[in-house]
Amino acid sequence: MRPARRPRQETLALRRQLIGSSCKLFFSNDPVKIVKAKGQYMYDENGRQYLDCINNVAHVGHCHPDIVKAAHEQNQLLNTNSRYLHDNLVDYAERLSKTLPEKLCIFYFLNSGSEANDLALRLARQYTKHEDVIVLDHAYHGHLTSLIDISPYKFRNLEGQKEWVHVAPIPDTYRGLYREDHEDSVTAYANEVKNIIQQAHERGRKIAAFFVESLPSVGGQIIPPAGYFQKVAEHVHKAGGVFIADEIQVGFGRVGKHFWAFQLQGDDFIPDIVTMGKPIGNGHPIACVATTKEIAEAFGATGVEYFNTFGGNPVSCAIGLAVLDVIQKEHLQAHATEVGNFLMNLLKEQKTKHPIIGDVRGSGLFIGVDLIKDEAERTPATAEAEYLVTRLKEEYILLSTDGPGRNVLKFKPPMCFNMEDAKFVVDTLDKLLTDMEKECLNQ
Repeated sequence: MRPARRPRQETLALRRQLIGSSCKLFFSNDPVKIVKAKGQYMYDENGRQYLDCINNVAHVGHCHPDIVKAAHEQNQLLNTNSRYLHDNLVDYAERLSKTLPEKLCIFYFLNSGSEANDLALRLARQYTKHEDVIVLDHAYHGHLTSLIDISPYKFRNLEGQKEWVHVAPIPDTYRGLYREDHEDSVTAYANEVKNIIQQAHERGRKIAAFFVESLPSVGGQIIPPAGYFQKVAEHVHKAGGVFIADEIQVGFGRVGKHFWAFQLQGDDFIPDIVTMGKPIGNGHPIACVATTKEIAEAFGATGVEYFNTFGGNPVSCAIGLAVLDVIQKEHLQAHATEVGNFLMNLLKEQKTKHPIIGDVRGSGLFIGVDLIKDEAERTPATAEAEYLVTRLKEEYILLSTDGPGRNVLKFKPPMCFNMEDAKFVVDTLDKLLTDMEKECLNQ
């Protein structure tokens, strides 16, 4: 029998007692206790409603009835491993294949984005017979040891950079090496990768993969300039490596114009491996790796079986299919474009009004608001961003920050987030920024 619901402070005390201190809470000084959620809203133990602008995992909305129903119905019939024949596994793989370029036609199912990225690394190394990996600065690809090693966001605070890892500058045209006024930032950033490859070859190293988030999220909600992936892929392929697109944060229609964020680069770009997670199961632990026949055959040629106990089980695949159904039935990709454009326009209006807003960037419902202390240096307004996020919570809006300076407000809400929600957030942000400016003048 489950115990009665505890008071918030008791839950917090037990968490501090029983759960590792490295497992952080949102709003750690005054955490919110969430007891239920529906759509784009979350509710605390007192029934207060919060607008969720963070949760890209609950992709089609928290507790969507179609997803709950699919899980319940399949749970009543069967849940077992993928060593038995079952229609759900092949039906789901077939449906996913229709969203991807034709050459990405072989699928592996797993339970988390970290598992997916770890497998992608194995596939790349087995296919190329090379070891080294190029990643972008401040990248994060997962919590397994293999992925901490290729995540500058993590390894810079741990054991440092391994010999086989090479870090390229993030293609950020707002505060990166080559900015919006550069004559050809695409080529300049791609040449940084080319130079890294040349330097690696001079040291006798060989490149297995360029591993990149299609839209770097932890790096600050970055939108790489179109054409960058194509030029990088050309250099990487010439070096005998493969291109891995990590879609774990941004796949499944979030960017609006396309189903996959890598497609923002143009129709002529196709990665060799794509990884998926987070939104794929709307909160249920599912992940996937899609790749080519050639890469899959090289992996299979080892003779070593790849078996994942829960990966691709009938319940997970039923949920995955239901997520795809809801995206299509509720036109959520078009909705992301419409609402995302509306939100971007509102935020850009605030940029003209409030000097602290240095940049507004994004696509669909993946948006970053870069807060600065001064226009000339674009110094990250870290403390101000933290203050705003705390004040927004007090106004029942859940938002968080990212970027190397923790100064970028990140919007990655459930895809049912609507225009009324967008206006509510921006009106509240406007009020808070106005109050901050008045207080600065008074001081």
